[in-house]
Amino acid sequence: MITLESDGQLHELINDNKTILLFSADWCPDCRMIEPVLPEIEEKFKDWSFVYVDRDKFIHICAKNDVFGIPSFLAFNQGEEVGRFVSKDAKTKDEIEKFLNNIAQ
Repeated sequence: MITLESDGQLHELINDNKTILLFSADWCPDCRMIEPVLPEIEEKFKDWSFVYVDRDKFIHICAKNDVFGIPSFLAFNQGEEVGRFVSKDAKTKDEIEKFLNNIAQ
């Protein structure tokens, strides 16, 4: 998982790759719940680059993308948003994989 460091890096990643943005925060218990399964999910969906976006550090990116709950996922392919799994609810491994399978088609 890539950790987002700058707005410029974000622009480069979403324009050049198939990218999944994971909006999260260290203090978020629902985010911590999915952490153990993320490496397995990344391994299963190798065509995608996974990017951790710290909600507190990049609140302006959250606002720009209407991400008001975490954990949330946005998918981009060559700069275009192709899917979103955005809500304030906890997410399970199965729900995340279903979302990724739907956008991978």
